[in-house]
Amino acid sequence: MENRRFHLNLIQEIVNRLASASFQVKGWSVLLVSALLVLAAQASPVQLSLVVVIPVVGFWALDGYFLCQERYFRRLYDRVRKQEEDAIDFAMDISAFKRKGRLGRMRDWWSAASSVTLLLFFGMLALLAASVSFALHYLES
Repeated sequence: MENRRFHLNLIQEIVNRLASASFQVKGWSVLLVSALLVLAAQASPVQLSLVVVIPVVGFWALDGYFLCQERYFRRLYDRVRKQEEDAIDFAMDISAFKRKGRLGRMRDWWSAASSVTLLLFFGMLALLAASVSFALHYLES
């Protein structure tokens, strides 16, 4: 029983680190988007506010990667939870949970990146950037 508990604890620590990294990505994305929008409002170039969409997409892709990895480790956690005590080998190999081939792994990432929470969060950031861009454009005219 002690081996299982220790192995599950190791996996949970990885999941916690991935969740922390995801939280930091969201924080950095809000900070960067806010700073770029302030610069765009002061300098007033419409192109700068459109450039804000690029980091939003980049942070969204990175957060999708973290969520995808977190899902793999949650599956590993579930498997270890059901294993017999003598079968626990402390392996952290998540390859059994990944789809085969590059396209399969892209589907896993896309499934994570298109989750409701990520789409809402990064969609709102992109919508904010687009709104400021259009507002600056009309104020300039």
